[in-house]
Amino acid sequence: MAVEELQSIIKRCQILEEQDFKEEDFGLFQLAGQRCLDEGHIDQLVEIIQNEKNKVIVKNMGWNLVGPVVRCLLWNDKEDDKRKYYFLMLDVLVKLCNPKELLLGLLELIEEPSGKQISQIILLLLQPLQTGYCSPVRWELGLGAAEALLKKETVGNLVSVLVIQKLRKNKAYSVGLALSTLWSQLSLLPVPCSEEQVRADDHGLCRCCKALTEFAQPFVEEVTADKENSMENEKLKDELLKFCFKSLKCPLLTAQFPEPSEEAGNDPLRCFASEIIGFLSAIGYPFPKMIFNHGRKKKTWDYLEFEEEEHKQLSDSLASLAYLVFVQGISIDQLPMVLSPSYLLQFNMGHIQVLLQRTEESVFSKGLDLLENGLLRLEDNSLLHQYLEIKSFLTVPQRKKGLAVLQLYINKLESQGKYTLFRCLLNTSNHSGVEAFIIQNIKNQIDVSLKRTHDNKWFTGPQLISLLDLVLLLPEGAETDLLQNSDRIMASLNLLRYLVIKDNENDNQHMFNPSRQSVNAEPNNSFINSSEQTGLWTELEKIEKNFLKPLHIGLNMSKAHYEAEIKNSQEVQKSKDLCSVTVGGEEIPNMPPEMQLKVLHSALFTFDLIESVLARVEELIEMKTKSTL
Repeated sequence: MAVEELQSIIKRCQILEEQDFKEEDFGLFQLAGQRCLDEGHIDQLVEIIQNEKNKVIVKNMGWNLVGPVVRCLLWNDKEDDKRKYYFLMLDVLVKLCNPKELLLGLLELIEEPSGKQISQIILLLLQPLQTGYCSPVRWELGLGAAEALLKKETVGNLVSVLVIQKLRKNKAYSVGLALSTLWSQLSLLPVPCSEEQVRADDHGLCRCCKALTEFAQPFVEEVTADKENSMENEKLKDELLKFCFKSLKCPLLTAQFPEPSEEAGNDPLRCFASEIIGFLSAIGYPFPKMIFNHGRKKKTWDYLEFEEEEHKQLSDSLASLAYLVFVQGISIDQLPMVLSPSYLLQFNMGHIQVLLQRTEESVFSKGLDLLENGLLRLEDNSLLHQYLEIKSFLTVPQRKKGLAVLQLYINKLESQGKYTLFRCLLNTSNHSGVEAFIIQNIKNQIDVSLKRTHDNKWFTGPQLISLLDLVLLLPEGAETDLLQNSDRIMASLNLLRYLVIKDNENDNQHMFNPSRQSVNAEPNNSFINSSEQTGLWTELEKIEKNFLKPLHIGLNMSKAHYEAEIKNSQEVQKSKDLCSVTVGGEEIPNMPPEMQLKVLHSALFTFDLIESVLARVEELIEMKTKSTL
């Protein structure tokens, strides 16, 4: 019945001129063709479409059947006889139909699905078909020849080879539209976050990436082959450049890559990254030109639309590119060998900052990896303070690996850079553990300076005193939450204890009170060696006022509070009720009484530890001051 209906519609349309086809004819043709597919009359439908007499009708109306045929291929995913007819029919339709209408129809098909069906439709239309090649089948090709062609497993690409290549006008626009649609759908797929997920490729992202590069390859070759640089060629190059930028951002920005090795070369996402970087070079944008242009006021490319998107997509894309080149080593042999390590680090700092500002762990870790890669190229104490990029490090210490990379960065900076970084982090971190880490580093630098193994200008004398003003104080005086700030307080006390032991009060008096010496007197050894001293003793009164005395008061208040909490908890424990407890300024509700007591006793133990170190510091100060009387 469906076949007869379709033949009736075709017979009526055969006597009409092409321009006389009505919208009603298109609808009836599609419905009848769909019914033929539903009822399994695929062989008869192929015969009708292949009929030379129906060529004009198929050219104008046949594109409406592409969607139903593609859906049949998706539903019948097993290798059966019907699939050969579907592929043959798709070949004929692609050859005969209006390419513009066909392209739009195919892209609509790609936009329809969601979830795992996204990759299925993309792979069906783009990936080289394992059972055959959807190439233009000559009109007179019979089914037997088509079957032989389908068995050859020849590499081909339905949309790029068959449809877009037929669009002579506005070809660049069509390529851009196709790439944008494909990328939009690809960006909806979850990015694998482990090697196991990459191998499983459950949602098909890795296979789609491979298909997408094979789709773009003919157009890249077309651009490179055009020696005249025609206007259309330049437009096509623009569309390919946009696609590369988008791909660098998604999926490559969040994708996880294995450690660079011979085996890593087989990773599908790494292969995709290599192809994208290769495309950039092929169309005239090698990565050194792209990376080192970022952040300059004068751009080295002429595309204003890319500059306008600098802070949206371009920054992320170029940061991703920098990571792929320097950390993963993709195409790094293109890098000029004359560039110094400090120069490379300076230019990468902008990209590092972009990565570190992202909240995704996978992207943030790439920022750390890129920073670490640049730092490992440098000698210790060789990085000038002019290269210091403070903003990049405000979030670094919050992560475990961040502290390791921060320590590496500190090691590479020269003294002024270390000093500046310490001041900035002490003022901005608001994290007791990070501040303790910085204070320990300050202690190490003072020790190096006092041993005269390195320049000591920044970690002795007035510069050090200015730094100690940030270290030896309680942020909120006696009201400071000592438990929450215990790491910082312990580090500060240990630094103060070190200074009291190492420094000499008499030398400090000479250093900061030169009037004690006669104008005509020869300078004594202590004054000659005054650069060795910290200036601690001249600041002792201020240290006691801002740090030691408030700490005493705070300890007494904190211990009294927690002892009262313990007493209250013990009373509650007798009633066997749940209760809440305030620790470190935060209330922890519904805690069993026995657990509450453990927490409270742990807090008291911390206070006792701080108090013991404080007592030792004050004992040392008293001993030193008495010895100079």
